[in-house]
Amino acid sequence: MDAQKIAKAVETAKDKLSGADSLGATILFEFKDGGAVFVDGRGGAPEIREGAPGEEAQCTIRANFDTFKELMDGELNPTVAFMTGKIKIDGSMGVAMKLAQIL
Repeated sequence: MDAQKIAKAVETAKDKLSGADSLGATILFEFKDGGAVFVDGRGGAPEIREGAPGEEAQCTIRANFDTFKELMDGELNPTVAFMTGKIKIDGSMGVAMKLAQIL
């Protein structure tokens, strides 16, 4: 995935998660077409940056970029995305559920 798409993904996540309370966890959004976004929600407001695939996270969510954008824009329900196989989740399901409430 090109750097411009990753930068857009980081900005989209920042916009969506900026008002969120502490997640108390780390999340890695790993894109099937390359690249990743890392969310460090262990402190106050989540810190969001470009991440490296395989980076240590309590919850890793794998999806293509379009699915990520639909989730962040509120066009796709996270539970539906999981149940239909549009996203794969590794690690803490509790963290994923907490994130789903925000989205």
